[in-house]
Amino acid sequence: MIAQRTGLPRALSQTLARFQVPAEEAEAFLAPTLRDLLPDPSTLKDMDLAVTRFLEAVEKKQKIAVFADYDVDGGSSAALLITWLRDLGLQATLYIPDRIDEGYGPSDPAMEMLAKDHDLILCVDCGTLSHGPIAAAKGADVIVLDHHLGGETLPPALAVVNPNRQDEDGALGHLCAAGVVFLMLVGANRALREKGAPAPDLMALLDLVALATVADVAPLVGVNRAFVQQGLKVMAKRQRVGLSALADIARMDTAPTSYHLGFLLGPRVNAGGRIGAADLGARLLATADAAEAQALAERLDALNTERREIETRVREDALAQAETRGLDAPLVWAACDGWHAGVVGIVASRLKEAANRPAIVIGFDGEDGKGSGRSVSGIDLGAQIQRLVHEGHLTKGGGHKMAAGLSLTRAQLDPAMARLSELMAAQGAGELGPRDLKIDGVVMPSGVSVELIRQLEAAGPFGASAAAPRFVFPDQKIAFAKPVGEGHLKISFTDDSGTRLDAIAFGAFNGEMGPALSNHAGKRFHLAGRVEINTWQGRQSVQLRLEDAAPA
Repeated sequence: MIAQRTGLPRALSQTLARFQVPAEEAEAFLAPTLRDLLPDPSTLKDMDLAVTRFLEAVEKKQKIAVFADYDVDGGSSAALLITWLRDLGLQATLYIPDRIDEGYGPSDPAMEMLAKDHDLILCVDCGTLSHGPIAAAKGADVIVLDHHLGGETLPPALAVVNPNRQDEDGALGHLCAAGVVFLMLVGANRALREKGAPAPDLMALLDLVALATVADVAPLVGVNRAFVQQGLKVMAKRQRVGLSALADIARMDTAPTSYHLGFLLGPRVNAGGRIGAADLGARLLATADAAEAQALAERLDALNTERREIETRVREDALAQAETRGLDAPLVWAACDGWHAGVVGIVASRLKEAANRPAIVIGFDGEDGKGSGRSVSGIDLGAQIQRLVHEGHLTKGGGHKMAAGLSLTRAQLDPAMARLSELMAAQGAGELGPRDLKIDGVVMPSGVSVELIRQLEAAGPFGASAAAPRFVFPDQKIAFAKPVGEGHLKISFTDDSGTRLDAIAFGAFNGEMGPALSNHAGKRFHLAGRVEINTWQGRQSVQLRLEDAAPA
């Protein structure tokens, strides 16, 4: 129906149908604008109070501190505030806790120290559950700008702006912390304009919001789509020296996409918080000095390489341990002495992907363990982690539906994992089968062009809760197959019309697909994956990112 009413290609119409876009809304969906999708900041509880106090500090030139989480969302949130204030000629103090020594979120000593020298403390991407530390910030006002799941009571802050507070309706629950911070700045700009005062350029900040939204795996729905699509356009202008330096280090030679944010830039920004100095990523994103940006980008790139090596060792051990327990359990978990706290979250993601189950990975240092969890669609992990804290099974924990962090003692380990397994089973986690490969439609090699792929990209950006379109090429003949790199496979395939397409299958030899296609012996296959544009020496061609195959 969408194809008939709009004249759009069938492949694009199939994608829009999956996103449940009515035909009459297709045109607006393919060109999302902030004007149409940006919510009124005042709809969030405490937002007007936060804006008023923030602007009071700005107008009186009071001392402002930004306490941020050590991941991309926290660093981007901090950089948003620092850049906005710098545009008005003001400076803010940046404080990011060390992952190993201080752990996630505000601590009593840090907040006490900041309160002695500052009038206002902004806690970004953290603070919603930090009752004690916020109470310890005597003499300073505290504003929390967060998105993590709130508890039954709020901390004693002046304002807690969080779409995932218990008393919010959840309409904006898909925002990451940077999205919440951006909305506060929208409110601040609106108030400044009403007074006839100059206001910083908010559109120029959307590259930071886009980076955080994708890297924090926030659902790419509603205003998040506009944040990312507009933010990518801002990033393409290369006006933020930190991101430009990092893009060059990562050898990005095409216009940025959500893939680049999630897999090239995000991990490098995160590397400082994982295994290096916690503030490196935020400093890179906030700096206006090109020389400093280059130095920070080089250091983060080196740390990211080191992080990958550490991750590989932990992943292999964790997977072996989890397989021994059984990958079909409601909860897949692994724990060991010496596992670096900075990589347990990434390894938990790998276990989740391998088993299609919620996964927890914990590293112990003496009697104390720090862990991270990742969940699958339909299974709320963050709420159950909070429940375990209330029940006394964990010393600390929190998060959201798809990801959570936790701290526990060695004595708590087995009882906590047993209890969490019960809670995961109650949500149906033990009944999940292999991960489904969802297909949008069937296409033939002759029906795919660079122009079609560009049209498909207009339905993006693609990411969490908005997967890129995936198609099947049925009954194809393998014309060429060659192993490349470490476990990857390059093939060419053709149908009876003679049209030939290239495909790349990453990690194909980690399973059955690589050997099956390499030794095809003339057999024909159905091939499933995502079509993309491959740029080589200035020429563009269609390529299939092959994800699965089945004998025809």
